[in-house]
Amino acid sequence: MDSALSDPHNGSAEAGGAANGTARPPSTPEGIALAYGSLLLMALLPIFFGALRSVRCARGKNASDMPETITSRDAARFPIIASCTLLGLYLFFKIFSQEYINLLLSMYFFVLGILALSHTISPFMNKFFPANFPNRQYQLLFTQGSGENKEEIINYEFDAKDLVCLGLSSIVGVWYLLRKHWIANNLFGLAFSLNGVELLHLNNVSTGCILLGGLFIYDVFWVFGTNVMVTVAKSFEAPIKLVFPQDLLEKGLEADNFAMLGLGDIVIPGIFIALLLRFDISLKKNTHTYFYTSFAAYIFGLGLTIFIMHIFKHAQPALLYLVPACIGFPVLVALAKGEVTEMFSYESSAEILPHTPRLTHFPTVSGSPASLADSMQQKLAGPRRRRPQNASALYEESNPKDPAAVTEGSKEGTETSASKGLEKKEN
Repeated sequence: MDSALSDPHNGSAEAGGAANGTARPPSTPEGIALAYGSLLLMALLPIFFGALRSVRCARGKNASDMPETITSRDAARFPIIASCTLLGLYLFFKIFSQEYINLLLSMYFFVLGILALSHTISPFMNKFFPANFPNRQYQLLFTQGSGENKEEIINYEFDAKDLVCLGLSSIVGVWYLLRKHWIANNLFGLAFSLNGVELLHLNNVSTGCILLGGLFIYDVFWVFGTNVMVTVAKSFEAPIKLVFPQDLLEKGLEADNFAMLGLGDIVIPGIFIALLLRFDISLKKNTHTYFYTSFAAYIFGLGLTIFIMHIFKHAQPALLYLVPACIGFPVLVALAKGEVTEMFSYESSAEILPHTPRLTHFPTVSGSPASLADSMQQKLAGPRRRRPQNASALYEESNPKDPAAVTEGSKEGTETSASKGLEKKEN
């Protein structure tokens, strides 16, 4: 995943000009400002709306929309996996023909982009459907095995409205596949970013710090230490980055001198900002202090990245500036408010299924595993599995406010128990 902000005018543009025997004219200050401002705005949109949708996703009960929770172990391994993937792509581009690799990747991201864009526009499109729209339900189910060994591979539920969204997204997909136009690329890139922020959840702030800290080192090494990331970003013809032309004012929609921002610089800080929004809501103070603080920190960090890149004329690892800002600003606010303990003890995974009972302590049980399982089920079930011992207890649960009735019920229950004991003794 590309995670660097680069300025092709000062990088690949010059190299391309030398190779073709022609040099591109320098971009105007207005065009550069428009490109950087547009990249900043496009980065903020999926973070803001993705964070809002992550709250609804965490509270949802639909299994198909359940988020993927990132644990501390996942966060520690992610920079290693990302480094292996990045180096593998770099070697592929060096060994094999770039044309065939990009063709294969284009088909892959064509399918993913259609699904991601359809999921993104679905909530907005629902407002335009008439009330009498025949919204039939469908289910796509693939299973493996038979009988008790049958396992679900794909279980995708959708309706007629989703089919309409898929059709509209397919038009954008065909446009991207045929033309590779930068607008179609950005539509897919925005959809990927929003879905990532919405569906990827950090389980706590400590995990977020591990993930951002590891990718901080990853980003700095692969941008400053080698030319691997910049080479892959410029060779990889797939919607893994947002681009905007610096010569738009001169050439219009056919402009080709792009500034680019990797999706990693959006999704990785975005899922941390979304976590802080859910933490704000858990405090039940009707304020979103940490969300707005981290959101402002992201604007500051990305703006600083653009400024440094423009001054030094070199691609910058955006996480070098985003990670300290997005972590440092909220922690300073928590220190000022005395809520550091609450911040680092907050567990986001506890709110994914709020209706599911949680085991707060483990019972002490000796014996077989079956007896341990039965004891844990009784703990989770609580009072619902506890039946009244006699008729008086049953009557108390149904009419707790009638003392006379309770007294009579107690007497009847006592007499019934005594008579049953006498009969048992005679037998």
